[in-house]
Amino acid sequence: MSDLIDAPVIFAEGVRKSYGTNHVLLGLDCEVGSGITGLLGANGAGKSTLIGLILGLRPRHGGVLSVLGVDPHQSGPELRLRLGYAPEHHNLPGDVQAADLVQHVAQLHGLPKRIATERASNALWQVGLGEERFRPIGTMSTGQRQRVKMAQALAHDPDLLLLDEPTDGLDPVQRDAMLALIGQVGSEFGIDILLSSHLLEEIERVCDSVVILANGVVGYSGALDDLDSPEAGMRVEVDGDSQLLADVLEARGAEVSIQHNSLTVSSSATANDLIRDTVAELGMGLRRLEPHRTTLEDVFIEVSK
Repeated sequence: MSDLIDAPVIFAEGVRKSYGTNHVLLGLDCEVGSGITGLLGANGAGKSTLIGLILGLRPRHGGVLSVLGVDPHQSGPELRLRLGYAPEHHNLPGDVQAADLVQHVAQLHGLPKRIATERASNALWQVGLGEERFRPIGTMSTGQRQRVKMAQALAHDPDLLLLDEPTDGLDPVQRDAMLALIGQVGSEFGIDILLSSHLLEEIERVCDSVVILANGVVGYSGALDDLDSPEAGMRVEVDGDSQLLADVLEARGAEVSIQHNSLTVSSSATANDLIRDTVAELGMGLRRLEPHRTTLEDVFIEVSK
């Protein structure tokens, strides 16, 4: 029983996917656990391709992929009954009422018509469209259509929610509201979420963990809290020649990286004393000496090189 509880929501090992000569995924390895996980990558990194594989809508060309304990390619129809999906595109039928669309999708997931009707109404209220639920979708704003997509993904009470660029086309106020809604769904409804985005700030605001795609593979995956570790080293800024300071510290055994006028010195029990003594010997002014915290942006830039 504990093995089932501890099993990852999504497990991928060596997953490959190509479109002709365009090799999108080159051997992707990752594990996605419970909670809200960000799927981060530049445009064209393969985020939508991976979501298609998770849904079982496309065959992979190699590797192992398990979603909620099953292979999506072999058990796609059964798996999709347990998944909620809000696509990136906005191609919703303009002459259909929001309630009718959400009800229809709920029925496609196996709910009887009466229950699907109730769930559709409840879902639209939950996403803030209760009073607008009988409006034709074509008369709605982009923000409202994004909420309709969220409602149809939620109505059948899925085990895993897949959101592909859910804030695309939204203004800052609408974006804040959508991110708050996603956080609520993950925390109050207890639904695991995979949130695909190319915006770091969105991932940092609502996600527990992140998977970063770069160059056809997973460049980084892990909990966001793990990034905020003092083991990243010490950040140093001085009035003087930063390169000279870096050279002297390296000659004394320290590991140093330099960006502009800021140095990062590997953390050790004697790092602070070494830095202070070296700065004093070189006659430099010490402007800043503090623990360096690795940010999501730092990691994203590094793995995207």
